[in-house]
Amino acid sequence: MTSAVRQRSLREANLALVLRHIGADGAITRADLAARTGLTRATVSGLVDELMAGGLVSAVPAGSLHLRRRGEPSRQHPGAGRPATGLALATTGPAGLGLEINVDYLAACALDLTGATRVLQVQRRDQRGRRPTRVLADLAGLAARVREAATRDGLRVAGIVVGVPGLVNGDGMVRVAPNLDWHNVDVGTTLRDAPGLHGEGSDALALTVENEANLAALAELHAHSDPSPSFVHISGEIGVGAGLVLQGRLLRGPRGYGGELGHVTISPDGPRCRCGARGCLEAYTNQEALLRAAGLLSTVEDVPPVERLRELAGAGDAAVLRALADAGTALGIAAADVVNLVDVDTVVLGGIFAPLTPWLAPAVSRELTARTVTAAWAPVTVRAAALGTTATVVGAAGSVVRAIRESPATWLSHLSADVDT
Repeated sequence: MTSAVRQRSLREANLALVLRHIGADGAITRADLAARTGLTRATVSGLVDELMAGGLVSAVPAGSLHLRRRGEPSRQHPGAGRPATGLALATTGPAGLGLEINVDYLAACALDLTGATRVLQVQRRDQRGRRPTRVLADLAGLAARVREAATRDGLRVAGIVVGVPGLVNGDGMVRVAPNLDWHNVDVGTTLRDAPGLHGEGSDALALTVENEANLAALAELHAHSDPSPSFVHISGEIGVGAGLVLQGRLLRGPRGYGGELGHVTISPDGPRCRCGARGCLEAYTNQEALLRAAGLLSTVEDVPPVERLRELAGAGDAAVLRALADAGTALGIAAADVVNLVDVDTVVLGGIFAPLTPWLAPAVSRELTARTVTAAWAPVTVRAAALGTTATVVGAAGSVVRAIRESPATWLSHLSADVDT
């Protein structure tokens, strides 16, 4: 390795180190950064200047400077001299654009570098029976509107991640999405070429397509206080999927097709699933199955289905309580298989399951206790997801933001390419 290469690698690592401390500590001074990173003040100053020039870091007014660490007092210096100026992640500058295709809605959101949701729009419409090109055109239009709103708010979209309820390969090809009846749909290429998203040269946006349950699990992972949690995140919508996180890392499988918990068999002679098999978890627990079991499938058009289920469950409606208990039993059977196989310690209920967790969790927990061989000394926690129904689209946008925070040098190089052209 040449000296120039070593120097560049060191600079990139130090940029990431400084940005990581700024992101973790809230408002922090340059002097504190030097103390915590072990870098010299001169080095820290140069790195901070680069990060500020790239729109990643901003100065905090002296009057509001404080560190967001428990038990640590303000670092505003009393007495003579100018108070210290703090540094914080910029709330203008690069942002992530997350998109979601689901069976009964499309969604788009923009997150700033702090992870705050700045724009969120949802377009509700049943996508079943529609041609993929029409659905993707609608999604591109929604994305363009959210991008424009983000730009007006001082943000610059740095990349796009799309969540899809199906099996996705590494090139953005959706091999199959059973609930949409999609087969071999090139989502990546179609959206890259769409008006409002298409760009040339350095203005072209990186676009990634990912399974929606994986993105929801990533959102949960990065909302977690434990740096290396292990959990299965089960997402309920019209379909049912799962994201599996082991010791802080999402498990996709070698071909990217892991996490299809919705198609684990609960009963071989059970109801027909949209995938063609019988007795899949999804056939017992998806939104329409819950409504059908509760006798509500055609009676909730004026109220979001999950809200109606929650209202009636809270009121003690016998049919709804029975439907949720049965769904919880099926979820618990499937979750127990995951626990026995890979030893996660938490089951997270997301999507429509999140607000219904108070009624689903008892049956889930009962099945986990009865069916996991380690239950006597390693019980499993069942809880609602932190983000609920917005997890996928927020997780998608968050993937872009995290990539910038983990490798700020890549973003700075992108800006340099803009200047050069």
